[in-house]
Amino acid sequence: MKIKSTPCQAALLCFALSVATFAHASGKVCDVRAFGAAGDGHSKDTAAIQKAIDSCAETGGTVRFTPGTYFSAPLEWKSHVRLQLDSGATLLGSSDMDDYPIREDAPWRRVSLLHADHATDIALTGAGIVDGNGQIWWTQQESDRHAGLKEKPRPMLFDLTHSSKIRIDGVTIQNSPQYNIMAVLCDGLTVRNVKILNPGRNAPNTDGIDPISSSHVFIEHDLIDTGDDDIAIKSGLVERGDPDVPSTHITIRNCALRNGHGLSIGSETAGGVRDVHVEHVTFQGTRQGIRIKSARGRGNDIGNFVFKAITLSGVEVPIQITAYYTGGVHGDTAQPMTPHTPRFHDFRIENVRATGAKQAAEIYGLPESPIRNLVLRHVHIASEKGAAMQYAQIRATDFVVTASSGESILKGPGLDMERK
Repeated sequence: MKIKSTPCQAALLCFALSVATFAHASGKVCDVRAFGAAGDGHSKDTAAIQKAIDSCAETGGTVRFTPGTYFSAPLEWKSHVRLQLDSGATLLGSSDMDDYPIREDAPWRRVSLLHADHATDIALTGAGIVDGNGQIWWTQQESDRHAGLKEKPRPMLFDLTHSSKIRIDGVTIQNSPQYNIMAVLCDGLTVRNVKILNPGRNAPNTDGIDPISSSHVFIEHDLIDTGDDDIAIKSGLVERGDPDVPSTHITIRNCALRNGHGLSIGSETAGGVRDVHVEHVTFQGTRQGIRIKSARGRGNDIGNFVFKAITLSGVEVPIQITAYYTGGVHGDTAQPMTPHTPRFHDFRIENVRATGAKQAAEIYGLPESPIRNLVLRHVHIASEKGAAMQYAQIRATDFVVTASSGESILKGPGLDMERK
């Protein structure tokens, strides 16, 4: 099928191609074994790998991992460095929690296995594996939860902050302690041909890819199977003091999402999210499919989204758009508008096929801030229960819900729906 590109998509494609064109090919190659790495799976190779990165960063180049298992504590990823993981090479995170200190600038998380701060022109390529060795962290988190203790900070697998021109291509990323790839205040992130694998509900909060207050993000041809949001586009949390910086110009296409919580925008949207384009994505066995979530005190301007050519199988709720992420949807009354009241608008969802759903859709705007201009075109959903909707302006063409129990459309207060 030929896909017609909009000017915005064309610009994003050009940007992604520019990000993918690095100068590393002509730079030097720093083999980590030449710097003293053993690659035997138990000797700690941190110092040797960091020396290789530092050496290549001087003029730009490639840090190469030949087949072997490289056991390492956190590494600082520097500008103009490409990490090349050959087939058979695994970068394995240390199992010593003390190797991951709490970040002074962000005490809610620890220093991550691969972290970059104010870096530019960096890449991770090859057919190898980055393994976060997350089991110890998941076990501790579950133990603390059962004991009623406050959750302790965990490291991410990739923590990219204030960085630009980032490419991750071809590798497998697995067993992250928490989020797999987190990009905060970044410009120009491409994640292509990547597998992200975490073992479902036994690995809590292991989001796949989280762009946070980031722009020009291109996610393509990826398989993501995680224990939380497969993709989560965010823009900060008020109570954490995050800056009100939006996430903008994000393209996701030709991806397969398995298990997890689907493709989310939110719930942390204090800076707003705009201009998101999603097409040719399949969902299988996820809790949600298309998921836009926020709440009073967490929102901002959230709009200009397109979702098209979406297939969902065995997804509990194929479409969920809710300003009640923290609950309280029924019997609510209007509250005063604030700068962080979610303002949902201009969503287009078309050419969607969903089977085996529990509830067709949950579309819940606020009484003081209804969803504006939600367009549903050629959307067919087979489910147990129908689509629940309230405080939303919806224009639907060929919107077909086949519910095995009850009404196909469950109308709540404040619903303005035009069907053709």
